[in-house]
Amino acid sequence: MSHDHSHKKDNIQLAFFLNLSFALLEIGGGLWTNSMAILSDALHDFGDTFSLGLAWVLEKFSKKGRDSRYSYGYLRFSLLGAIVNIIVLLGGSLIILSRSIPRLIAPESTNAPGMLVFAITGMAVNGFAMLRLKNDQSMNARVVALHMLEDMLGWAAVFIVSIMLIFTDFFILDPLLSILITAVILFNVIRNLKKTASLFLQASPDQISLEKIESELRAIKNVESVHHMHAWSLDGEHHVLTTHIVVKNGTAQPEIQRIKNQVRALGKLYHFMHITIETEFTGEDCSMQP
Repeated sequence: MSHDHSHKKDNIQLAFFLNLSFALLEIGGGLWTNSMAILSDALHDFGDTFSLGLAWVLEKFSKKGRDSRYSYGYLRFSLLGAIVNIIVLLGGSLIILSRSIPRLIAPESTNAPGMLVFAITGMAVNGFAMLRLKNDQSMNARVVALHMLEDMLGWAAVFIVSIMLIFTDFFILDPLLSILITAVILFNVIRNLKKTASLFLQASPDQISLEKIESELRAIKNVESVHHMHAWSLDGEHHVLTTHIVVKNGTAQPEIQRIKNQVRALGKLYHFMHITIETEFTGEDCSMQP
């Protein structure tokens, strides 16, 4: 198991260094070929590189566990990284658009053979990374593999455009492709911004229905009612649940323990990593009431 875990970790590191190296190469290649499409993809790759590096660093952070300062551990640092990533991608996208849109009016010639070389290299690099990650089942690896697939499709588009530009003078295709790539980046950035803001505001995870969980808790034997139930997510994958359970008067301690065990078992089905349960007897004043 440790060998398998190390192998997966090495794959993510490999994808990180491949992305970083190729993104730097793309900057020079985009300037050399005068291609806004390649520069746009460089922005995309830098965003992916940041995400990969963050996943790598946070894996080390998560091993630290909780301490007196961060009682839930360091998982929420991923949200901070997501915000930084969003700001970088938004700023970069605006710069790319400010350079690409004027070229729709006054197209500039590009080095089509150079674009073709970069397109083939881009498809090869991302295809190799995908092959290394395809058998990994971890969430990080699956997300990384999806990024690699998106990049490979982007380079396939550059490949097609570069071939067209070798035989035609439709130089407007380059800024059009650049704007398309940037639009895809902005779409994903806005979608991730909404998710990240929701996590920061401690909204209930999308895949969890508090009404359904409350109904299942009420169905447990000797549970009278449920209140003050809250669910939120630390990082989008690891969730927290707190709830007050009202039990019948006279319920013995072993029965209360059985109820708590059932609540915890139910929580595990919904992937809650931390569950806090407070039990009260019927008619007892709740300390959380207004």
